[in-house]
Amino acid sequence: MKILKFIFLTLTASIIISCSGSDFYRGSWNALNAKGEKYTIIFDEKKFAVKDSAGATKDYTYSQNSVAIKNSTKTYGIRLGDGRNFEIHFPTANNDGVGLIKDENGMPLFTISRNNFVSYEDIYKLE
Repeated sequence: MKILKFIFLTLTASIIISCSGSDFYRGSWNALNAKGEKYTIIFDEKKFAVKDSAGATKDYTYSQNSVAIKNSTKTYGIRLGDGRNFEIHFPTANNDGVGLIKDENGMPLFTISRNNFVSYEDIYKLE
């Protein structure tokens, strides 16, 4: 009985932990949308904020629902509180400071960078 209780608690803890956003992308990002508009996106453990250049901020709750690593590139799946799904994709191996946020269809919504604003073209020039 103690073994079953231990397994149950371990599984419950892993499910709870896996729902939190990864340390890999938590923090502040400079973001550009397809129109070149500048944003700041700040990821916390279970929520993130999107702040536009005028200072207006929108807050969202989310949970991380997947992690994929292929050829040293990383993709994290997130589900917003309203049910929408997005991917946070880091297309360049060994460069965790530049990435993309994509919609459910794989279309890029934002480019993200820890240090400056980068365009979609700049990200793929880095490869």
